[in-house]
Amino acid sequence: MERQEAQQRAGDAAAGGLRLTVAEGVATVVIDRPAKRNAMTAAMWRQLPALLADAAADPAVRALVLTGAGTTFCAGADISSLRGAAPGTADLDAQTLAVRAEEALAAFPKPTLAAVRGYCVGGGCQLAAACDLRFAEEGASFGITPAKLGIVYPAETTRRLVALVGPAAAKYLLFSGELIDTERALRTGLVDEVLPAGRLGKRVAEFTRVLASRSQLTQAAAKEYADGRTGREEHWAEQARGSGDTAEGVAAFLERRPPRFTWTV
Repeated sequence: MERQEAQQRAGDAAAGGLRLTVAEGVATVVIDRPAKRNAMTAAMWRQLPALLADAAADPAVRALVLTGAGTTFCAGADISSLRGAAPGTADLDAQTLAVRAEEALAAFPKPTLAAVRGYCVGGGCQLAAACDLRFAEEGASFGITPAKLGIVYPAETTRRLVALVGPAAAKYLLFSGELIDTERALRTGLVDEVLPAGRLGKRVAEFTRVLASRSQLTQAAAKEYADGRTGREEHWAEQARGSGDTAEGVAAFLERRPPRFTWTV
């Protein structure tokens, strides 16, 4: 059994995985399996929450970027992981792993941005939708394909998609499984910016530098409120009173200098 597990781990490593780097206050998670269009294996779904926890615990990290290696963001879950499922059902273990990874990404306490090139399909689109923002390169394609496989899309995942693009667009994507281009994705709200070929990396770097320079206090509270989480209004009022960020922000504005915010998640 131990030998089999070791062989499986070696196979997973050879097939690719996830990479985490941190530079200038920005953590970058790269889905790194380009030979398979960055399709997510069970091992990769398991790996993502742990990487996110490491990044969240790093006080140097002020924003996070999720992207794919090469010319594709993520082509979804590795379909081989669905083999052996009971007739008419999804592999519940594989689906549960994907939902846990998605929820870990959605709960990341600092701003998250998906940088999308090429295909962003199935589980890849699920991950992109769990980020706070999505920037895409022209020519990218988006799709959510459970109807092609007879899979029931998870309830919370569906609700997140509806909140992002609205009921009609969500039904179009889920009912048909068809791919849409960046123009339609931008129009429906699935992406926030579309960049010409070759400009995505530069724009993401510029924008995440902006995010890293802003007040984490403002961002953390806004993220909770925007995601529909309430009940902690007094908590955030107390944090604002004790943080010094407001005083620093006002002083920096009056003195015409960049603010030095100190409150951290």
